[in-house]
Parts: sequence; C-alpha cells; structure tokens
Amino acid sequence: MKMQTGIWIDTKKAVIVSLAENNHSVKTILSSIEGRERIPGEARLFTRFGFQYLDSGKKKKNRLANEKREYLKNVMAEVKDCTETVLFGPAGMKTGLEKLIKKNALLAHKLKSVETADSMTENQVVAWVRKYFQKKVNNVNYSFKKYKLCFIKNCTQN
Repeated sequence: MKMQTGIWIDTKKAVIVSLAENNHSVKTILSSIEGRERIPGEARLFTRFGFQYLDSGKKKKNRLANEKREYLKNVMAEVKDCTETVLFGPAGMKTGLEKLIKKNALLAHKLKSVETADSMTENQVVAWVRKYFQKKVNNVNYSFKKYKLCFIKNCTQN
C-alpha cells in the first residue's frame, strides 16, 4: 500500500500528515527545545572545570544542539514506513531534518521535496499535503501561493 507523508516542521512542533488511499491521519510532535532557558549559576561568566574554563554560552549552545537532535530523531522515526515524503515549514528546522534524512540510506530515496511554507493550521497542513501529492499524480503544474492553489497559466495575482 502506498503511503505518502507530509511533514510541516518548526522549532515548536511538527505536524505529520500520512495519506493512504482515501483517508489521512495527523500526528503532532511537540518539541522540548527551550529558546530562553535560565541555567542556575549563569550569572558567573566562567566556571572552573579542571584546567579549562567553560562559559555558560557554550552550555546553552550544547544543550540546544542536543535538544534539536533528539527532536529531529523523533520526527524522523515517524516516517520510516512511508513511501514518499515532502518537508515544508517556515524555519530552518526543515533543512536540519532534510540533512538527517539524506544521511539515512533507508529514507534518503523517499524524500521528494523540501518546500518553504508559512505557519499553518492543522487543516491547512492536511490540504497542502493532499494538493501536493495530487499535483504529482495529475502532472499538472500548480503554484502554492498564499495557501491558494491555482493553475499557473490561469492564475491571477491577488
């Protein structure tokens, strides 16, 4: 059975839409990435660690990198069973997920496209994914401008 998956990803959450035949399922994965985290003792500029000094900025940077890596791994684990995948979203998180998917030999060939899209509601995400894969089936050239789908030949600018 052919299963097509669309992932709208941001630093706050990922919405995974799976299409199979005539039905769809939606799963939301919330991230644990904290943008402004207060670490106890961060008022001091340096802390002593052996012969090295480690500043609080490095701690925050390392913690943020680890949180992003875990979040992307959780999202990537959800798309192992799909046949085709499209990534889209407003932030740079989609490129990080794209890099991880391309490193994985089992998933690299399943990634079809990475698109830029604005913030969307869950229903808009489902509609976007349906129209993206419908476009592939019908071989019709569509334009995804302002969430409205129109033929490029007959499209009027709003």
